Amino acid sequence: DVPAWLKSLRLHKYAALFSQMTYEEMMALTECQLEAQNVTKGARHKIVISIQKLKERQNLLKSLEGDILEGGNLRVPLQELHQMILTPIKAYSCQNSSTEEHSREVDSHHPSSLLGSDSQASECKDPAAAGMQQHHLPGCEGESGGAPLPEGDLPGQFTRVMGK
Repeated sequence: DVPAWLKSLRLHKYAALFSQMTYEEMMALTECQLEAQNVTKGARHKIVISIQKLKERQNLLKSLEGDILEGGNLRVPLQELHQMILTPIKAYSCQNSSTEEHSREVDSHHPSSLLGSDSQASECKDPAAAGMQQHHLPGCEGESGGAPLPEGDLPGQFTRVMGK
């Protein structure tokens, strides 16, 4: 929900600028690109810092998982998870990148914008895999939890931490 995220940053007047971008384009934004779009200096700086925080979410989730497994206080991890759920999170796609690129080329006349409601997960060919990516997690007996999740599987990592 990009508009709500921008509103939480008090940058909602730039929602129209983001509405024409894909998630990848947003995550790659630079101050120079924002300047070219007539975004004010303070807002540019705030947007770039906020996007950098979005890029660090997976590492933060790994850290939170470790803190929870060590038996720490749950208040801070829960507050972090609450803040994170208010940020734009891309659905994890079960397709490999070359197939994804091909489908993006074929469907280039229907770009997926950041403000659209279509789920990327519906692109999966396997109906059982559509929707949430399933991860088999062992019990919470203190181990860090099964196979490592693929890089970029933010929803899976979030769910894993919530399960702990």
